[in-house]
Amino acid sequence: MDTKGRMLIALGLVIVSVLISAFYYPQLPDPIATHWGINGEANGYSPKLEGLLVIPIISILIVGVFWALPYIDPLRKNYPSFRKYYDGTVILLAGFFTYLQAIMIFWNLGYAFSFTTAITPALGVLFFYMGILLGNAKQNWFVGIRTPWTLSNAKVWDKTHKIGGKLFKAVGIVTFIGAFILSSTLLISVALIIAVAVFLVVYSYLEFRKIK
Repeated sequence: MDTKGRMLIALGLVIVSVLISAFYYPQLPDPIATHWGINGEANGYSPKLEGLLVIPIISILIVGVFWALPYIDPLRKNYPSFRKYYDGTVILLAGFFTYLQAIMIFWNLGYAFSFTTAITPALGVLFFYMGILLGNAKQNWFVGIRTPWTLSNAKVWDKTHKIGGKLFKAVGIVTFIGAFILSSTLLISVALIIAVAVFLVVYSYLEFRKIK
């Protein structure tokens, strides 16, 4: 499948979120819950129509931006080597937001579950695939661990992204499994992602100095 086909899949997922919203619209209360705290309980509400439009609009913008980036990137020549992973990320993001729209709707229909618990496994899948993307990404200005040192040296980029890919996969696995064990998994995962990001910045600097 080529890039056009993969982008059509992403747009198809956005359309699915719109169709789900239209189908359940008459059954939903007004206003609807649109924001949840870390404890999984609703703490923010919006008018029904506005609340149902936010996620599809964000999804369309994300798909559009990701489609355009490879054409405006000064390092666009590197995209073909990892384009299928890049497009896979777009599909996964569209799917994530469609899932987010679905669980928001079902929560507002009265189904009893913790919103945080429901979203955490999906984040685990997202983190894991980001690890796959990082492990295969080549130098570019928009996707990956873009530090002054990775962008200045292809070897530093490759080494940083190889280890970064493994770390993101590990966080993804911890997040997915932990979602079924600990209620605090989301907080732990956020802390791990921040720690990984800081480590990779430092690592890229040290590798650059080593090479130079």
